[in-house]
Amino acid sequence: MKTRMLFTLSLGVMIFMTLAFVLIRQGTPWIVPEKYKTMKNPVKLDKTAAAALYTTHCKSCHGKEGLGDGSKAAQLDTKCGDFSSAAFQKQSDGALFYKTLEGRDDMPSFKKKIPDENDIWQVVAYLRTFAE
Repeated sequence: MKTRMLFTLSLGVMIFMTLAFVLIRQGTPWIVPEKYKTMKNPVKLDKTAAAALYTTHCKSCHGKEGLGDGSKAAQLDTKCGDFSSAAFQKQSDGALFYKTLEGRDDMPSFKKKIPDENDIWQVVAYLRTFAE
């Protein structure tokens, strides 16, 4: 009886751990604080500067065309975003700014890597060009 109960408990824990792992891998919604949701990009795109920032900080994971197929993408535990998708492009500028600034999971925070917020806004403006 004790052996059966221990087996059942162990099986239950294994099932729970597997489900938790799958859910984490699939990702949870990325909650953007209210103050960022309505922010508008305050900078005009400087394509040369923005492309240089993108190449330095984003291209290795997100790829040349922003499809999420960069050279490092396959090594990540989470899927890189496809910047050309309608779902990505419908996000507000402020949401994209927040996600770039703060990061999550495999997406690093760029607070220290790109300390000038106007440069992060340049990246946000550049991400919009992938919809064209």
